[in-house]
Amino acid sequence: MALSDRSHESLLPSFLYTSAARSFAGASRFPSPAPAPAPGAVGGGAPISIQAPREKIEMYSPAFYAACTAGGIASCGLTHMAVTPLDLVKCNMQIDPSKYKSITSGFGVLLKEQGARGFFRGWVPTLLGYSAQGACKFGFYEFFKKYYSDIAGPEYAQKYKTLIYLAGSASAEVIADVALCPFEAVKVRVQTQPGFARGLSDGLPKFVRSEGALGLYKGIVPLWGRQIPYTMMKFASFETIVELIYKHAVPIPKSECSKSFQLGISFAGGYIAGVFCAIVSHPADNLVSFLNNAKGATVGDAVKKLGLWGLFTRGLPLRIVMIGTLTGAQWGIYDAFKVMVGLPTTGGVTPAPAAAEKALQASA
Repeated sequence: MALSDRSHESLLPSFLYTSAARSFAGASRFPSPAPAPAPGAVGGGAPISIQAPREKIEMYSPAFYAACTAGGIASCGLTHMAVTPLDLVKCNMQIDPSKYKSITSGFGVLLKEQGARGFFRGWVPTLLGYSAQGACKFGFYEFFKKYYSDIAGPEYAQKYKTLIYLAGSASAEVIADVALCPFEAVKVRVQTQPGFARGLSDGLPKFVRSEGALGLYKGIVPLWGRQIPYTMMKFASFETIVELIYKHAVPIPKSECSKSFQLGISFAGGYIAGVFCAIVSHPADNLVSFLNNAKGATVGDAVKKLGLWGLFTRGLPLRIVMIGTLTGAQWGIYDAFKVMVGLPTTGGVTPAPAAAEKALQASA
């Protein structure tokens, strides 16, 4: 009895692979359920398609964007949750500097008042909010980068690639912050007002009862003000730094470097980019914390209380450490996920789009 096509489907989620059957010898990084029969062994000589794990994800296909979205969820959600203690101290330093005077004293105050468990207060809205943001940030960045490159054409896309990075990342972040904003509002309130709520499950309905559903988006404009410059710097500087590393510091082409070495470059480039990100987005970060902490507060109130110098410097050293580590880890995890599903790492010295597409087609 002839085997059905369904018996040859992969155990892996099919959305990560294209439906077209292409032979890609050695591309699989995952074990197959069973070896594929030799051509002609089934169905009167009709060849049998290679199973999904042996198929290469087509660049800029729906499967490609799905993989980038999944990688963004993993990179942003997990890393932001991991640095919850740093974020907690940073937010309280911004809101109550007289009590939380420094990083070390801030940890001491939290430990004394809330115990060790208090260091992870607000981890659930952090995990869910930044997972949603990461999905939109990375998925839509890859989409808009390709979209704007196609509009510009191969020559201008290569000539003005930094502008493409900036425009693509800004467009993606506008969407990503709409997903993040409600979670960020609850997170800040939980972290800076002990006794307000234990977490998202009781904090969200309490917040809505207090300020209405639209109150969850009270901080959207300052959030855009923080996150859009941050993300533009994050992607444009990362792409530029990684390209410079491969061009001037690595003696062999990127294609000849091992995957582990490439992931190391991704982390290093991400950490350096994260330092720049923290500096350009810090004033808006102070505004977001202030507005989400105080009911009915305005931007003017924040400027009056914190002062311009305070907006730019309060909590900045801690945020540089936090964002540098965070951004480096995000790029490392994101590119590790891409490598796992058979995609190249982000950045590096690349040919013009037209030449790259021809090379990709030739290798398929």
